[in-house]
Amino acid sequence: MSNSDFIVLLVEDDDDIRLSLRDYLKAKGFTVLVSSDGVGAIKILLDTKVDVIVSDYRMDIFGGDYWIRFLNTFCSNLDVIITSGYLKPDFKITYPVVYKPFDYAEMAAMLAEIRDKKQRG
Repeated sequence: MSNSDFIVLLVEDDDDIRLSLRDYLKAKGFTVLVSSDGVGAIKILLDTKVDVIVSDYRMDIFGGDYWIRFLNTFCSNLDVIITSGYLKPDFKITYPVVYKPFDYAEMAAMLAEIRDKKQRG
């Protein structure tokens, strides 16, 4: 599985982060779809086979605890990485959490590791 066959859904309400991370990952060869909130992400998930979700935790529209609960319930077959500048949920998040600001190269390495794991089966 190449990077271009591996589809990343990036869910981030901060335009600067969403667009710059999208561009960085695309430059690394990943196929990246973007949404600025959980509702838009659900639309993409209904229309497209996604391999991994990289998502901000706190978003104005369908973010936070409800978004995590949605991912746990309806996306349990997907790898998920949560990003956050500030995270203190009232419950345990079962996904890896990367705190902002983070290094885009480290995110790309995490995605490549997930891709390679899926490729090995």
